[in-house]
Amino acid sequence: MNLSEYTSFDAVGLAELIAKKEVTHAEVSSAAMQAYQTVNRDVRAVIECWESEQYNQTGPMAGVPMLVKDLGISVAGRLNELGSRLAAGSVSPHDSNLTVKMRQAGLVIMGRTTTPELAASITTEPQFNGGTRNPWNTDYSAGGSSGGSAAAVASGIVPAAHATDGGGSIRIPASANGLFGLKSSRGRISMGPDVDEVWSGLAVHGFVTRSVRDSAALLEAVQGNVPGDPFITDHSTPGLITSVNKDPGKLRIGVLAHPLNGKRTASDVISVLEQTVKHLLALGHHVEEVTLDIGLSWEAFVEMNTRYWAANSAGWIDALASVNNKPVNTETLEPSNLALWKLGHELKATDLVGAMHMRNAVTQKMGVFFGQYDMLLCPTLPDVPSILGSFNLDQNKMDGRDWLHHIFNQSPFTALANVCGTPAMSVPLGFCESKHLPVGMQFFAGYNREHALLSLAGQLERANLWNDRHPEIWAGRLPD
Repeated sequence: MNLSEYTSFDAVGLAELIAKKEVTHAEVSSAAMQAYQTVNRDVRAVIECWESEQYNQTGPMAGVPMLVKDLGISVAGRLNELGSRLAAGSVSPHDSNLTVKMRQAGLVIMGRTTTPELAASITTEPQFNGGTRNPWNTDYSAGGSSGGSAAAVASGIVPAAHATDGGGSIRIPASANGLFGLKSSRGRISMGPDVDEVWSGLAVHGFVTRSVRDSAALLEAVQGNVPGDPFITDHSTPGLITSVNKDPGKLRIGVLAHPLNGKRTASDVISVLEQTVKHLLALGHHVEEVTLDIGLSWEAFVEMNTRYWAANSAGWIDALASVNNKPVNTETLEPSNLALWKLGHELKATDLVGAMHMRNAVTQKMGVFFGQYDMLLCPTLPDVPSILGSFNLDQNKMDGRDWLHHIFNQSPFTALANVCGTPAMSVPLGFCESKHLPVGMQFFAGYNREHALLSLAGQLERANLWNDRHPEIWAGRLPD
């Protein structure tokens, strides 16, 4: 199997080839390793690769290579450094619940991808191991915090990769790299056993993929709860895989063109949104602009998230410092995380309780919205990702609240789904020709309605609205 052949298949396609014995697992693994060796020096998405990993040969994804983000998931005996000097050298003592599910599905975990320090950024440029480059235009960021996973998939190293999403970290890099990224409902994938919930329930596990069916198949393979999980999701909904090829019916879709922070979405992104609306109308959907009431002012919404991020970061950092016997200072933490750590220790318990009340206000308002509309459509990002080096330029001048405002001003659309615990997806529906970068559109749905999102995504994919071009850094076009 040469690189051109390898990169022409998605994960489901590779699994089918292996199951039919048209290609061996060894041949696929060799191609994946060759792709890594060929393009990773240009995108810097993968920290390390592992060889001779065992896998379940009877699983639905048997033999398919998979990369995991260096955060949120543990692989027994492997480094888990969270993009931080504070966790440098840390080795996972056991598999996380998701790792077990991935192994049972037959996925071959071949290495770990980059992440910004402790995932507290929307660009993947940690001081610990350097910046990840966007394979479409290497002058630009690959997004974050799952930027390494997204760049690895977009450049053809693997067909799909693990990601996490606490404020948009699946959808932001999916948009930046021209991928499909689905953030699932809170509780659909187990976060345990070492944590019961991440960022007080804001974060979930997931994947970035090049095809809709890959996201559906992977989610179906790893979903499910483990005794002790704090959130339980009803899995009696229609099959996720079969949903991809089902007609979604006529959907009522509300459109939000500009963010709630009062700023304007960039004209290139608006153009993609307008084209998306035209496609939806042509497919028979009812689409109309909406004025979104989330029950809070923008300032209150950011403050709510700031309290969750800072309080959880402080506890996490203290635990890492204790386990690794390291101090918490400028030698172990970047300025942004040090600022969040300080703010977390300044907050009172009642501040976090207040954030819980604010979250409830937002969740109730969005519950009303999804009683009137099947979905909400908005850009994933208000503009293309930033030039490498620019986003973190002034972080040493910011306190914890300044840093969160900086993040939310650059990514004002995505965190709503994390607050509500509802599913949302970024779909690669456009392109900014002037900067040679993809543009993603985001769809939200009500709780536990991933099947509806996947049906619409499948319909859009069948309309050939993407997959007709590859990035500048693409393993499949290079000589074998």
